[in-house]
Amino acid sequence: MKKILFLAWILVSVLGVSLAQNKEKQAESAPVPGGEISTTRHSVKINGVAIAYTASAGTMQLRDEENKPIALFGFTGYVRDGNSDLSRRPIVFAYNGGPGSSSIWLHMGALGPKRVVVNDAGFTPGAPYRIESNGFSLLDIADLVMIDPVGTGLSVPVGEAKFADFWGVDQDIRTVSLFVKQYLVENKRLNSPKYLLGESYGTFRSAGIMDYLQESGIAMNGVILVSAVLDLNSLTFSSGHDLSYLLFFPTYAAAAWYYDKVPDKPADLTEFLARARSFARNEYGPALFKGDQLADAERETVAKKLASFTGLAAAYWLKANLRVKEPEFSQELLRAEGQTVGRLDARFHGINQDLLSQFSEYDPQSAAISPAFTTACLTYLYDDLKINRKLNYHVDAYVRKDFKWDWTHQGNLFWGAWAAINTGVDMARAMSRNPNVKVLILNGYYDIATPFYGVEYSIDHLGLRKEIKSNIIMKYYEAGHMMYTHLPSLEKFKKDVAEFILATSK
Repeated sequence: MKKILFLAWILVSVLGVSLAQNKEKQAESAPVPGGEISTTRHSVKINGVAIAYTASAGTMQLRDEENKPIALFGFTGYVRDGNSDLSRRPIVFAYNGGPGSSSIWLHMGALGPKRVVVNDAGFTPGAPYRIESNGFSLLDIADLVMIDPVGTGLSVPVGEAKFADFWGVDQDIRTVSLFVKQYLVENKRLNSPKYLLGESYGTFRSAGIMDYLQESGIAMNGVILVSAVLDLNSLTFSSGHDLSYLLFFPTYAAAAWYYDKVPDKPADLTEFLARARSFARNEYGPALFKGDQLADAERETVAKKLASFTGLAAAYWLKANLRVKEPEFSQELLRAEGQTVGRLDARFHGINQDLLSQFSEYDPQSAAISPAFTTACLTYLYDDLKINRKLNYHVDAYVRKDFKWDWTHQGNLFWGAWAAINTGVDMARAMSRNPNVKVLILNGYYDIATPFYGVEYSIDHLGLRKEIKSNIIMKYYEAGHMMYTHLPSLEKFKKDVAEFILATSK
């Protein structure tokens, strides 16, 4: 009996292995799915002019350098009808950040022909949400391609590719670059004026892509960085490293100014922030550099000045050893009012449920607008752009249990070890090797996620020649990370970007 059972067990095991091998062979021999695109036609009125356009929403089969399919890459494209000479029509490739975010925020907050209406700077009530024509869309001057990196939107790996092949600094730069190049080839746009427009981590991505594509023979006319970060070390508040404390400080001052927490509040925000920068550079920085060698009297003097700029008590600054992290500031500024301050946009605030907590537990700006953007954007994509309802559009990649980002970057390999993660070196190389490319950087004064002083510092430390550095243009907004939720800033956003594209596409 035992012998029969043993033989049966061997037979089942062999059959199991054989079935598994057959399944693998079937999977390998199965045809790789192609892209699926929905094409619809619409019009939008911008500056009083009706603009007819064609929208393409869905996925394109992305191939690697050896023409092997690696992904169904999701995008939404908008092309103005009636273009007789595509070499004179600019094209903008746009994406958000995260990493792990789809493009819905830029798509329906600023760039596309439709926009989601949200309360600024407050909580947007529940459905039904408003979707309206976007008179500030870029479609009057440029065609648009909104990109959803793999893991977001409709984008998924195919064939032998895995998510890990796309989830990392260098993997992301390579595969998004492959998409841009393939789109240009397949749509006969190689000779069009070309632009990258990224937000947040998307700016970190753009710095790498502009260099990657340029090395491949495709140069950008311009790159637009929205709420930029180039050096991730500027955001980390690492132990023993004081840089982040200095770079966040002027934004703390901006938030305090907004909430009337500044004694004898000056009328002009920009002048006040100029003084905050000067204090950070000339007094706060040298004090932090001294570390434990800082004398008690000087420590108290600096704490009082920090309090005068930020509205946080000098005693709080002393308890923090003059070093206040972003989530500590966000929780402390309005603690007396029982409120916590927004990280992406300090103008937003929400209920603080734990008045004893040291760190903020959520971002009121994100909580205030995310349901409206998510619901309205999905409604628009499925109803208006007619994407297949059986396809699941992922607003972000964080819902995937295996989402993990590889933070190594070849551009940061020094002396055989990995240095701080910084794609500013990629941008500096691209700009130095292409002295015609221009970079436009848009900054929100109330952005405590990627503070404006941080990118200013990064630009000042790229080692660029003066004539190359003059190709970088800085613009500022009295809003936050997503400055386009603020209608006056959205209007300025359109004006600044349009002027930049028109000036660099001739």
